[in-house]
Amino acid sequence: MNYWKRARNSIFRTKGKSLILFAVIFVLGNVIAGAIAIQQSTTNVEKKMKQQLGATVSAEPDLNELLKQSENGDSQSMTQAQSLKEETIKKIGASPYVKDYDYSYLAYLNVNKFKIYEMKQQGNMEVSSPYKTMILKGSNSTEPMDFKNKKVKLVDGRMLTKEELKGKKPMALISKKVADENGLSVGDQMVLDTVTLQPKDDGTMDSQDSTEHAVKIVGLFEPIKLEKKKKEGQNGQDALNQQITETDMYNTAFVSNGLAREINKIEMSNMSSDLKDNLVEEVSPIFTLKSPEDVAAFKAEIKPLLPEGYKAVASTDEFDKVGASVKRLSKISGYVVILAVLASLLIISLAVVLFMKDRRHEWGIYLSLGEHRKNIMKQVVAELLVISIAALLISLVSGNVLGKMVSESLIAGDTMDEVAQNVGSQVVSMGGATSVLGSSLSNEDVMNNYEVRFSMTYIVTFMIAGIGTILSAAILPLTYVMRLNPKKIMM
Repeated sequence: MNYWKRARNSIFRTKGKSLILFAVIFVLGNVIAGAIAIQQSTTNVEKKMKQQLGATVSAEPDLNELLKQSENGDSQSMTQAQSLKEETIKKIGASPYVKDYDYSYLAYLNVNKFKIYEMKQQGNMEVSSPYKTMILKGSNSTEPMDFKNKKVKLVDGRMLTKEELKGKKPMALISKKVADENGLSVGDQMVLDTVTLQPKDDGTMDSQDSTEHAVKIVGLFEPIKLEKKKKEGQNGQDALNQQITETDMYNTAFVSNGLAREINKIEMSNMSSDLKDNLVEEVSPIFTLKSPEDVAAFKAEIKPLLPEGYKAVASTDEFDKVGASVKRLSKISGYVVILAVLASLLIISLAVVLFMKDRRHEWGIYLSLGEHRKNIMKQVVAELLVISIAALLISLVSGNVLGKMVSESLIAGDTMDEVAQNVGSQVVSMGGATSVLGSSLSNEDVMNNYEVRFSMTYIVTFMIAGIGTILSAAILPLTYVMRLNPKKIMM
């Protein structure tokens, strides 16, 4: 009788012990399967969300650092920090990680009669600003980065031509919402009637009529990713974040860099000398990378090139802000896999050794009849594999379901905790204080994209981990078989 038949007969002859071993492997298999399912799902949702956010990076002033400098009274250092040169931008743009790049000179205009898109009130949160700000965003490209990266889309008119971008022609693309608010359409002239802010002795600001800038509208755009329907019950902070981003996007006009710089000079000439000394020309670059996976390496590469007070901001940073619970769950599941494998090695090894002690005489007879030790060892492995594969295949399904239930409960709980901690703590900064990348991501987006499901990677990874653990656990029993002495057993 070969060892396969002996293994089969042994399994059915000792049904009680086989069922106990099956139950042990099934329980441990559920833990391993659930942890692997969670780990792969958290990795997949991170990759998926970062692909959706795109691989764009901008170099922007570090507002936290500038605020610290302001509190320390270091106004000169603040001014020097806001000085990113075109030469530096071009040098960064030559990086092998960069697919394409553009840079924009920005102008922030406080307008008077011109109507802008205003943020709606969010529950008990009052979101208001004493000044209406219109943002002029320059570009050197006939298709600005916001259009290339599918942040906005052209819905009427045309883009600026190469000739128009080279000069200072007063032409712009504005959002359809702002155009409708002012009763404007493609081909009309919009008049940006600006006001100049002058400091008063009591520390407040006084607004004075300044200049009227007439700009021809050549195209209308609408945001793409911000048009998704807000679900009822969306938490206050997520809605607030989205509306801040919407406000900046809708109140942006795309112009040539030459026009943005020209209007900036005119506005600065109307300011007091104290304000002029603390203002510099602001240029904002946007780099599109070849892959979201290159973001970390690209940030590390450009960090030494950025002037003091600047930082690299990536579109994928949005996931890092709201995906903390997913990352934490991924780390925990990794620890669970390691602990479950170690526990399986110990428990299965000890269980098999205990069961084998009752079979010493059986194997002693086989050995005394001339059976090779390797065949007895093969029989032990065959018995383990048959029982283990059956238990693992069932736990493959139940473990996946268990992982889904546990992970969704934990993520939902963590998300609610994060929202509770952050509501009311957000600082609302108008006039371009948000990132020029315009990325917006909520905890709800992460939840909607999180999914525990069967995949070939999950099945293969689990079976390799399970069978590998079982075979490793067989080392101790096989060592026991190798030490059997048929003479002592039969005496």
